[in-house]
Amino acid sequence: MPFAVPDGLAPEVYPLAWLVGRWRGEGVVGYPGIDESAFMQDVEFSHDGGPYLRYSSTMRLVVVPDDPAALVDGVIRETKGGVVHESAADDAGPVWATESGYWRISSERPDDLPADHHPVEVLLADPAGHLSLYVGSAGNGRIDLVSDLVARTVSAAEVSAGTRLYGLVQGELMWAWDLAAFGKPLQSYASARLARLEGPQ
Repeated sequence: MPFAVPDGLAPEVYPLAWLVGRWRGEGVVGYPGIDESAFMQDVEFSHDGGPYLRYSSTMRLVVVPDDPAALVDGVIRETKGGVVHESAADDAGPVWATESGYWRISSERPDDLPADHHPVEVLLADPAGHLSLYVGSAGNGRIDLVSDLVARTVSAAEVSAGTRLYGLVQGELMWAWDLAAFGKPLQSYASARLARLEGPQ
């Protein structure tokens, strides 16, 4: 089915229109000093008619019950105090990370940017004490971003740089995040594959 631009979307962000909607899926996070773990992620790109997209993301670690038999068809069934409790496996884990921000197409176009690409600016904040500005390009269902600025509070973990790649692959949103943190060089931190839950079809 052909893609439809969302109603009321500002023309300035048409190159990002395919992101609009709610997405959900599973990914993996891991880094030196951080054990590799699976997570479930919920992402939403929305708009209010302004020349930007609003963005929010929540990543929850996937909980594996002590008794593997307790996990049946994506539902964890555990007995506590003689009472059987049920919870969805992908909802049961603790929050690993959340972030929110704004995505927009820049009015400043680099001279070396291909004609079929558009300059992108992304501003993100997280409750762990980081503010990040990413710049990059969008085109042909792919977005490449590199950090231009990373600011942090005195109590936040040391993060010096990052890159992110987003792509629309067979109707799914795939992304990868490389990070330079804790004095380590830029390397893989997290990636995921998300399916659209709702949005323009």
